[in-house]
Amino acid sequence: MSSTVRTRIAPSPTGEVHIGTLRTALYDYALAKKFNGQFILRIEDTDQKRYVPGSDDRMLEVFKQFGLVWDEGPYIQSQRNEIYQQYIKELLDKGHAYYCFCTEDRLKSLRETQKAAKKIPKYDRHCLNLTPDEVAEKLKNKEPYVIRMKIPDNETIVFNDLVRGTVKFNTNDVDDQVLVKSNGIPTYHFAVVVDDHLMNITHVFRGEEWLPSVPKHVLLYRYFGWEVPKHAHLSLFLDPSHPGKMSKRFGTVSAQGFLEEGYLPEAMLNFLMLLGWNPGTEQEIYSLPDFVQAFEIEKLNKKPAIFDRKKLDYFNGLYIRQKTNEELFPYFKKFLPQATDEQVDILVPILKERLVKFGDLPEALKFLFEEVIYDKSLLLKKGTAPELAKEMLSKTKELFSDFSNLQERILQLVDSNSWNRGEYFMVLRVAICGSEFTPPVVDCLPALGQENTIRKLDLALSLLN
Repeated sequence: MSSTVRTRIAPSPTGEVHIGTLRTALYDYALAKKFNGQFILRIEDTDQKRYVPGSDDRMLEVFKQFGLVWDEGPYIQSQRNEIYQQYIKELLDKGHAYYCFCTEDRLKSLRETQKAAKKIPKYDRHCLNLTPDEVAEKLKNKEPYVIRMKIPDNETIVFNDLVRGTVKFNTNDVDDQVLVKSNGIPTYHFAVVVDDHLMNITHVFRGEEWLPSVPKHVLLYRYFGWEVPKHAHLSLFLDPSHPGKMSKRFGTVSAQGFLEEGYLPEAMLNFLMLLGWNPGTEQEIYSLPDFVQAFEIEKLNKKPAIFDRKKLDYFNGLYIRQKTNEELFPYFKKFLPQATDEQVDILVPILKERLVKFGDLPEALKFLFEEVIYDKSLLLKKGTAPELAKEMLSKTKELFSDFSNLQERILQLVDSNSWNRGEYFMVLRVAICGSEFTPPVVDCLPALGQENTIRKLDLALSLLN
């Protein structure tokens, strides 16, 4: 095995990059860069039935957007089939793999029988008992087949995981894994071992859901006489708002989806760094280069990581406030495509101190670009008498001959009339925005403009008549 640290991220193009895959890539990247090694990208597309056209290109773009740029690749498994055929022949020749001609109907019936008997569904090795002549005859007749791995009986596989310590498996609990499917394409379990060896991968990070595959992979490495890379099985993400692991049924789970919601890549990465890794200090804020220097495998946790979206919001707001107005400008333009440059210049400094994510902008600022329909009762939410509300809005209109020192002049108006400030600003917010929860309404009025501001006040007054 290479003395240089070589890690890889190997997503399957069956959809978008899961946020857990992004965390795995982050840890892969950090370890490789810390030791001046290589971070490799491999597309594992052997499951052609689940392939989603274009998802492989989108995956590459996502990793780039998050700054996790690979040193080698992308290697494409579907383009490497000749290599796999060479190695499956070696396993067949050594007796570590065998042809299986069982039909799907037979396998289905076998599984149902085993389940009814409350046994673990496993292949019964029917085809392992075929003689060489019988196998040759079936191959000659071009009967469909898969190639299975021969698992030894009643052997304890001992495996040292970098996160979980010593893990033991009994081979009696392991099925004779299909290594090559009936279409000649290798399964994940076979291709991943061959590729990791040929690409000199030294460390493999992957989710804990892959732990059951460890004995199969360890045995394949043994059969080939290869050294097993060091493995770290990372904790799952738990959603605090729902039982169990994160699911797209309850919200965004893809890395691209979080970007589309308006999270900054650097905030997302900082949040992910701490989901499964603990620096052992109070420090929470890490740039990617800082994290590379601080990362240590020994500080990875095996406890499930809580995907706390409030914490993510905290990080995102923090990173937004660290950016200059000029840096924020393109993000506002992206999420407010109908806004003029002048409007964006007004809005950025007003909103950056309280903004959680850019995806909140369209809803919060829709009053700038469309008519908002609301009920008269909302204007009077704080129990304000209709006549008083009319007086407030009528006198406010008189201030809008210009927008200079607007906040100061409005406060003077409120105080000189002895109006309750809470009541007044509720009436004004609803009149302008159609909602009781708004951004700083007075500060936003220059972006709305004099004509539109007066028109909205007139509309509110008409409701009060």
